[in-house]
Amino acid sequence: MPRRRVDSLTTRYGKWALVAGASEGLGAAFAAQLAERGMHLVLVARRGHLLAELGERLAAKYGVRIRCVALDLADPGFAGELTDAVAGLDLGVLIYNAAYVPAGPFLDAEEDALERAVDVNVRGPLLLLRALLSGMRDRGRGAVVLMSSLSGLQGAPHVSVYAATKAFNIILAEGLWYELRAHGVEVAVCCAGAMRTPGYVRSFDRDVPGMLSPDDAARRTLDALGRGPRIVPGLINRISAQLMGRLLSRRAAIRFIARSTKHVS
Repeated sequence: MPRRRVDSLTTRYGKWALVAGASEGLGAAFAAQLAERGMHLVLVARRGHLLAELGERLAAKYGVRIRCVALDLADPGFAGELTDAVAGLDLGVLIYNAAYVPAGPFLDAEEDALERAVDVNVRGPLLLLRALLSGMRDRGRGAVVLMSSLSGLQGAPHVSVYAATKAFNIILAEGLWYELRAHGVEVAVCCAGAMRTPGYVRSFDRDVPGMLSPDDAARRTLDALGRGPRIVPGLINRISAQLMGRLLSRRAAIRFIARSTKHVS
């Protein structure tokens, strides 16, 4: 068994972490990083067989305990199931990584695809936080990461609904960061750039400057917990965020992002 990385997450926040959207890509990378740091895991996603395979690998490699919960985060009743799944655990870290991306022109999108984006990307984190944050507050410690995107910093043509939902998560996390820090709970939003995840390849499959691997993005995000409400992993991504948020006009920022998103399908 590989030697565990010495890390303070379990001491600072608790022994268990929950990763929503953990079956592949960035969610699986977060799970691996947390396991390497000695945290037991509750893994959540629709595809239970992928969760089971990931859980077996991480348990064998790092000696951590794993609970797999196969459910659809678009289902409005999922929060009750997760509350039961974490009952009695010293739950210290919550990561909401799940996302649904309706790609292409807005008027070409099916109505159910638009509704699913709202269900998974907006209602999902709201219900998860409402169900589980009070336990962290009562224990006086914990950390939350909501995954957003650089596309949420301005309008993003061809992924306009996805970008709008990610803007919601930025504002939600920043407000909760202030509300809960006095209770010992850190809330942060990660505004990630493009990563070569399976979902990215299906929709985009084109390298862009500053791309990080999922493992690198997850590691940098966890390392930045406690430093403020907004995390942008990667130097080029931070430069891009500053460029679009402060130096360019709103119109220019939208045009800038459109050059990257025009290939989404």
